Amino acid sequence: MTHELTVYNSLSRQKEKFVPLEEGFIGMYVCGPTVYSDVHLGNCRTFVSFDVIYRFLLQAGYKVRYVRNITDVGHLTDDADSGDDKIAERAKLEQLEPMEIVQKYTNGFHEMMTIFNTKKPDIEPRATGHIMEQIEMVQTILDNGLAYVKNGSVYFDTIKFHEQDGLYGKLSGRIIEDLLTETRDDLKNQSEKNHPSDFAIWMKASDAHLMKWNSPWSLGFPGWHLECSAMSTKYLGNQFDIHGGGNDLKFPHHENEIAQNYGACKCQPAKYWLHTNMLLMNGKKMSKSDDNSITPQQLFTGDSKHITKAYSPMVLKFFMLQSHYASTLDLTNEALLAAEKGYKRIMEANRYLQTITDHSGQGHAELDQKISDLTDQVAADMYDDFNTPKALSRLFELVPVINSVKDGKEGYGDIAKASIEQLQQTFRIYLFDVFGLQDEFEAGGNALSDKFSGLMDLIIDIRKDARATKNWDTSDKIRDKLTELEIALKDGKEGTNWSIK
Repeated sequence: MTHELTVYNSLSRQKEKFVPLEEGFIGMYVCGPTVYSDVHLGNCRTFVSFDVIYRFLLQAGYKVRYVRNITDVGHLTDDADSGDDKIAERAKLEQLEPMEIVQKYTNGFHEMMTIFNTKKPDIEPRATGHIMEQIEMVQTILDNGLAYVKNGSVYFDTIKFHEQDGLYGKLSGRIIEDLLTETRDDLKNQSEKNHPSDFAIWMKASDAHLMKWNSPWSLGFPGWHLECSAMSTKYLGNQFDIHGGGNDLKFPHHENEIAQNYGACKCQPAKYWLHTNMLLMNGKKMSKSDDNSITPQQLFTGDSKHITKAYSPMVLKFFMLQSHYASTLDLTNEALLAAEKGYKRIMEANRYLQTITDHSGQGHAELDQKISDLTDQVAADMYDDFNTPKALSRLFELVPVINSVKDGKEGYGDIAKASIEQLQQTFRIYLFDVFGLQDEFEAGGNALSDKFSGLMDLIIDIRKDARATKNWDTSDKIRDKLTELEIALKDGKEGTNWSIK
């Protein structure tokens, strides 16, 4: 069945039919990390979400150019136009060069993305590698009359832009009219800007500033918002299909990107704006000061009072997929325990499913139709704004069918061979190719998996011999010890199967 892709566009605040600017091709830009510290869990959720979107678009047959930047200059500590550069500040703290900080935390970010099994973007530009493009864009904005120079810094004129196009605030819903009511007296202490809502696109650097470049206006550095406008334009053109990022970037970052692009080319940069929502913890915003936070590493090691055990990266990723990318996600120990149970259940079902090679059922109308409907619905859910929780729920509806085939339940051997192959393909494509999950039992490599499987076959044979000779003590001892190790045995008509709980 042919499905129509729809996405929720933050700019229009409604779900829209997705029509790429160029048929068959998608340009996607996602705001990457500012590499001055270890990547936090909320960032991981955003990048995992866009990895799934990227994977699904590829699976749907599109040719995708995925650009995700590295911010290595210009992001100040107050996220606006004051404070120190976050990277320079960390460099002073750790007594390193700024580029050592950049490399250290970029490496850490890449390692974490590998742990979560995300695909690399097609292009990963750094802001410091595109200073000339940013200077050129500043000059174009000045030439178009939407910026002004003050004491060596260049500011975007939001009021003039708003008067011309009425667009400033459209993405975030910010009401600029509230700022317009301020009087000139109110602005006496608002630094050198013409208006508080104006923002820097080039900043004059102080003598103590560590990262600075020559420009027509001063020895300085680009504004944080400018870099994404310059790099998205360079690699995707003046207009492209998807711009993504966390919900917290809508204002000021993405709002100012739109303003800059209009200032440079009189056009909206992205056709569709997609935003991931907030990651909560125990129902509240994560906060170190409130002792309500956890790092990915703490989740992997269990070294936190907020959880009762360690959780693997794939369990954490599976947990993230159980919520729509645009919905808030509440991390609790109970939710993680449930995600771990669900992850193991679906991986166990798939592990058995993929071993079926000689199924010869002639067909069971009701079950074959159920398989056809649910596998098609998995695709339909993903075409509906990348709805991973719904798609996962369809796969879970198919798990009892797989387990019934495994257990030799009456009637389930009659499922058509084509239906089994459809199940195998759907689970393989969506669990691994689209969701980017891994079966952690097999993650250690085929050699480890094969050795473990061989060992379990030997243990099951020993237990079978013990039962045949009525040596119940040995049989029970094997089962009890395996239970302690969280390995379950299940006796059926076709023999004994095992699974990791």
